[in-house]
Amino acid sequence: MTFDHPALLAVGLLVAVALGWATVAVARRRAAALAATGVAASGARRAGRGGRGMTAGSWLTVAGIAALGFAAAGPSVTVPVSHANGTVILAMDVSGSMSATDVSPSRLSAAKTAAQAFINAQPGNVEIGVIAFEDGGLEASVPSTDHSTALAAVRRLRTGGGTSLGFAILAALSAITHRSITLDASGNAPDLGYWPSATIVMFSDGQDGGAALTSGDGSGNAGAGASAAAGVTGAAAAVAEKAGVHVDTVGVGTATGTTVDADGYHLFTALDEAELKSIAQVTGGTYHPASNASELNGIASSINLRLTVTNQPLPLAAAVIALALLLLAGGAALTLARTGRVI
Repeated sequence: MTFDHPALLAVGLLVAVALGWATVAVARRRAAALAATGVAASGARRAGRGGRGMTAGSWLTVAGIAALGFAAAGPSVTVPVSHANGTVILAMDVSGSMSATDVSPSRLSAAKTAAQAFINAQPGNVEIGVIAFEDGGLEASVPSTDHSTALAAVRRLRTGGGTSLGFAILAALSAITHRSITLDASGNAPDLGYWPSATIVMFSDGQDGGAALTSGDGSGNAGAGASAAAGVTGAAAAVAEKAGVHVDTVGVGTATGTTVDADGYHLFTALDEAELKSIAQVTGGTYHPASNASELNGIASSINLRLTVTNQPLPLAAAVIALALLLLAGGAALTLARTGRVI
């Protein structure tokens, strides 16, 4: 138990002790006065009962004053409270493949609608940030409990270039830890500490630098950076797992895929569930498949934030004041019934 004003507690207790001493002194003087008058035994007993009633009322009053002194000191106790808390980073894929229309009206539009529904479903104590990623990660809004900022950031998103899921994870970790997170030549990152209340929710079609760029005749081969991108993604997922950060992935698109135009090329793109499932599995998150806009709209209710337990102060002053008023009222009632006076 802690006190906001411990000096007031000391003052209140000193006042209560002084009143208690005065009550005992008055009771003794009254008993001595009755004995000196030679009151008969029966009368003395009746007087004694009245004196005890009066003394009981006085003690209740003293207790009430002591309780008021206790309340004035601002007592509080810490209690464990569990709630959905922490930081959520929405990692939004804005690569060119997200302009595909196999999910109506487009993958990005459907993902934005689902992301906005997710933001609106979160309690006010959850900080939400937005990362837009293509070849790298760009922080669209810093984590904040002002969810209107995250909503505005999602609405501003537009499609861009290629995809790097690994750099998206690193950018999200940077937003969570408030420090720049990069991988060294060996694919390792500095120790980030442990962030068990942080979650990354990634909306993507899973294309990780390995989509096929084809010319007008439809021929082509996988991008040369596919294996390198996969290595970065695996290393980034391992960093997130070590830091206790779950990555929930949301697949946007269809397995049959479609073709989009990008800088004069035809880009065939299809949902890569295997990549998204792998990221979720490594980090302890969950993969959420979604093949159309209506399924994406339900994602908000299927992603569960982890419950965290924090110690929060519970003020006791109001309860102690209520007890003090009851004690003072009881003391006044007893004194009034015995003497006809409140005090």
